[in-house]
Amino acid sequence: MPNEKLTIGLKMTSKSSALLSLASVLSIAASIASAADNSDIRLIVQITVDGLRGDLLSRYEPSFGPNGFRRLTEVGVWYTDAHHLHANTETVVGHATLATGAHPSEHGMIGNIWFNRADGRLGYNIEDPDYLMLPVPGFKGQGDQLDPSQTVAESSGRSPRNLLASTFGDELYKSNNGRSKVIGISSKDRSAVAMAGHVGDAYWMSVETGAYETSSYYFDTYPDWVLKWNAKRPADAAIGSKWVLHDPIDTYLLANNDDRPYEADLKGFGRTFPHSYGDPADGLYYTQVVIGPLGDQLTASFGKAAILGEGLGLDDDVDYLSLSFSGVDATNHFFGPSSLENEEMVRMLDRTLADLFAFIDENVGRENVLYLLSADHGMPEMPEHMADHGHTTARAGQTVLADQLNVEIRETLGVDKAIKAFFRPYIYLDEDAIETANVNKRDVERLIVDSLASRPGVALAMPKEPFPEQRGGFLESPIRNNYHPARSGDIYVVQSPYSFLLDPGAVAVMHGSPWRYDTHVPILFAGPGIEAGQVARRVGTVDVAVTLSRMFGTTIPSGAAGIALVEVLD
Repeated sequence: MPNEKLTIGLKMTSKSSALLSLASVLSIAASIASAADNSDIRLIVQITVDGLRGDLLSRYEPSFGPNGFRRLTEVGVWYTDAHHLHANTETVVGHATLATGAHPSEHGMIGNIWFNRADGRLGYNIEDPDYLMLPVPGFKGQGDQLDPSQTVAESSGRSPRNLLASTFGDELYKSNNGRSKVIGISSKDRSAVAMAGHVGDAYWMSVETGAYETSSYYFDTYPDWVLKWNAKRPADAAIGSKWVLHDPIDTYLLANNDDRPYEADLKGFGRTFPHSYGDPADGLYYTQVVIGPLGDQLTASFGKAAILGEGLGLDDDVDYLSLSFSGVDATNHFFGPSSLENEEMVRMLDRTLADLFAFIDENVGRENVLYLLSADHGMPEMPEHMADHGHTTARAGQTVLADQLNVEIRETLGVDKAIKAFFRPYIYLDEDAIETANVNKRDVERLIVDSLASRPGVALAMPKEPFPEQRGGFLESPIRNNYHPARSGDIYVVQSPYSFLLDPGAVAVMHGSPWRYDTHVPILFAGPGIEAGQVARRVGTVDVAVTLSRMFGTTIPSGAAGIALVEVLD
């Protein structure tokens, strides 16, 4: 495995005189030592904590034990000002960016949902009718679907074929002709699929049955270790029980934030501790599992089974395991990031990670593992919470906005149903209707931009060709980074800070903006040869995959826009 330091050292030596100074000798010796450390790595564990806003590790750090998050923050490189550089900070967008090092404009995952012009309908990001779900023997169920992204899917099929760029995992697999194993695991299908890339194997939890499942893209039959893990039905462990606080209430920073009227109550799960788990027959039990600590514990447990079942990290070829933990994000959506539930979820994830790290130490060896941790997006506070703190906020439904705009366009310009679809953040225009009315599309765009600018909860509406006053502003670059010509809409709509733009539903708060609370995430690298330290320099999540490629000598992923993080390489 090539080592960056050693390669650079040798190139510099070839340009110098034949006589080396003592300093040069010592430099080469240090590089060789670093190369030995790097060559010991047999397993890369990429941890993505869904919805872990960049400040939350600092906020809750006093409550962490020594072997969880601190294992990474105290012995690794912690980038404290890391950001996603695209505008639509959603789950699949962030995961695909971390995996590919590319912006959505290149990897194509511009949102959890986009309008398929060819089909004339909204579609789910990894939906693929050619690769249907692979049934798990002995598991059947019908759960209620609360994820607004999943509800638009017309097929249960899933695959990575909509991902338009290669991932680091793809390039690692290619680098040694397929000897590296690449696996993605998550409670969410889109998280697992994006990180596994095109050549890896992806598994995710079914909210209908509690089993970890996959699609026929990956397998014809399940590996034995998957069947054995599922047969124990670990997701059923919480049936009829309660989610209780694991520490004394006076130790929590957010102890007073346990009963706020704008939090959600899912079929009796409650807004306050203890939260009562229902039964699979209720339809929401397995969703409640993901909202509570058990969901993350299941992801870690399935990851352990994958390590043993696939023999990850046990030979000379580097393997790659992605674990995406969804609990913090789920808690945020229903209770908000400044809830007692959020604090408990992060505390419990700290303990889950400590247990996972101990397992990997025992079965792979601490000296053989590189860890990196980041998040797919941050999370805003609830609008009502920020209103209590003096901010002007609003909630608006996209369907109502689209209907109102269509009426205004018809009455002003004579175009009937000019807006074909509006799913946050994109408005898709009906160019045929506009042409039939003999109206300039630019006039329609100007009317929409001006109308939305006067509405509460909307900060900006930017067409794919921005108007002159919109060029060069804070939002133009991330919106352009999010634009893919075949998938993005005609107009990008940005909600005002701490406002909420989504049709009413069970979800109480939603990320997805270009504001800093949604773009700010942690990036941490820890492992052999990496010196501990905090780095305050602003970096991008597109840098992660490029850094991995430089570390392990692979081809840089096809659409990567990032640069290598020198603190990890040096």
